Amino acid sequence: MTDNIGDRDTFLIPGYLQKSIGERALNLVWRLISPLPDRAYCNLKYFTIRGKFPNLKSPQTFTDKMQVRKLYDRNPLFPRFVDKAGAKELIAERVGSQHVIPTQWVGTDLTDVDWSAITLPAVVKPTHASGVGRFLYSDADIRKLLKENPSSQWRAIDHASYNREWAYSGLERRIIIETMLLADGRVPWDYRLFTFGGKVSHIEIDIREGGQGYSCNYTTEWKKLPFYDPDYLGLYPGEVPRPARLEEMIRIAETIAHDIDFVRVDLYASADWVYVGELTFYPGGGFEAFEPAEYDSLLGQKWQLGFDLPARP
Repeated sequence: MTDNIGDRDTFLIPGYLQKSIGERALNLVWRLISPLPDRAYCNLKYFTIRGKFPNLKSPQTFTDKMQVRKLYDRNPLFPRFVDKAGAKELIAERVGSQHVIPTQWVGTDLTDVDWSAITLPAVVKPTHASGVGRFLYSDADIRKLLKENPSSQWRAIDHASYNREWAYSGLERRIIIETMLLADGRVPWDYRLFTFGGKVSHIEIDIREGGQGYSCNYTTEWKKLPFYDPDYLGLYPGEVPRPARLEEMIRIAETIAHDIDFVRVDLYASADWVYVGELTFYPGGGFEAFEPAEYDSLLGQKWQLGFDLPARP
C-alpha cells in the first residue's frame, strides 16, 4: 500500500499539461480560444496537445471517440453519475450501500460545517471536479483549511467550459466531506477499471510510493500491460500484487457499467472491502498520451459508441 509522504495536507491528482512554462502558455492559448463553439474548441485544443486534429467524422481511436462523446453523447445517466454526492444513491442501487464511501457533510461553504460532528481522518473535495482536495488528519489540518478556505476556488472549477465535458454543465457545484478510507493504516491505491460495453478491459493502478506518483495497467487476469500515459504519471517499475478482491472489483465495475458504452469505474480496495470512489466519463478530457501510441487505437477498437454521430456533408 501507499505511504502518505507529502500527502497530509493536499492531494493534487496530476493533471495533463500543468507543469512547465510551455504548458502554462498552452493554458493561455486555451483561454483565448474559449469563446469558440464546442467542436472548434475541441479540435484546436486537441491539436495543441496532441499535434494533430482528431477525427470527428469517423473516430477510430480512444481519444477521438472521447472528443465526439463530449460533443454528441447526451446520456441522461452521466450527470447523475459525475456528481460525487448525488451518484452515491445510484451506486448503492446498483451494487449496494456497503460499497459507498460514507458522507459526513455536503454544502457550498466550508465555514458552514459543524466541525465537531466531523470524524477524522476525512477527505474534503468538490463534488463536480477532479484533481483537487484535502486530506484532513487533525484539528490543525482543519484550521489550515478554514484559513485558506478554497470553497469559492473549488466551486469555480468548470469542466463543462474547460474541457467541454457536457455532463458537468448542469451540476450544482458543492463540496463534500467523506470518511477517509485506510488500508493497513494508509491511504489505499486507486484502481481504475476501464469498461467497454459493460465489460472490464483493463485496470489502471495509481500508486504513491516513497513520495512519488506512478501508474501502470493490468489485464483482468493480472498481467502487466506495457502502456501508460507519460503526461500523467511515470510508469511503475515493479509488479503490483494481485488485489485480494479482484473478482469482486470486476463484478462491481461491470454491474455499475452494464448499460454504458464506456466508463471508468474508480475503486478503492483492501483485503476486507471494496468501495466505489467515482465514475469517470471523460478521462483526461480525451487528451491523453499513449506510450506506446498504438494503444490509443487498440482501446478505440473496444469502444462501440452508444450514440449516433450527426450526419455531416
